[in-house]
Amino acid sequence: MSRQRGFSLVELLIVVAIILIIVAIAIPNLMRSRIAANDSAAAASVRTINTAETTFQSAFPLIGFGSLATLGPGGPSCPSGGGNSTESCILDGVLGCSSGVSGAFCTKDEFKYTITVNNSGSDYVIYAMPVASTQGDKDYCSAPDMVVRWQPDPSASGATTTTDSACAGGSFNPL
Repeated sequence: MSRQRGFSLVELLIVVAIILIIVAIAIPNLMRSRIAANDSAAAASVRTINTAETTFQSAFPLIGFGSLATLGPGGPSCPSGGGNSTESCILDGVLGCSSGVSGAFCTKDEFKYTITVNNSGSDYVIYAMPVASTQGDKDYCSAPDMVVRWQPDPSASGATTTTDSACAGGSFNPL
């Protein structure tokens, strides 16, 4: 009588069960890594916007600070001959999107960004919040003091921080 070689059904089911257990352990760690990467990118983008605000204010001192649309190209590319006070081309077209007028959001790296500039242009607040709670777990803000602050994302409220005192005080912690 000849012997058959190969795997039995029970052995194959055991291997599949082991693979499923490994996947079940790995997916939550992958999600945490992704959230941490998105949070890190958001903090870096807030720092970039702070630098852009300082550059804009130095280039156009009579205007003061600008919105995301003013800091960016206002569209897919910069005007020929370089930037101006309405499209300074300091930020890229994603972060400095054309819809980024004061208080409106621009989306980059799973976060929504906005800048609220006061009427005189002498003060601003940058605010970043995750698009969804599965994409990030912190909100970020910064003001002319250029300190990036964070708080756990209160995604249920959807409220944004629009004043310097709310960003510098309250529940935001410096990075």
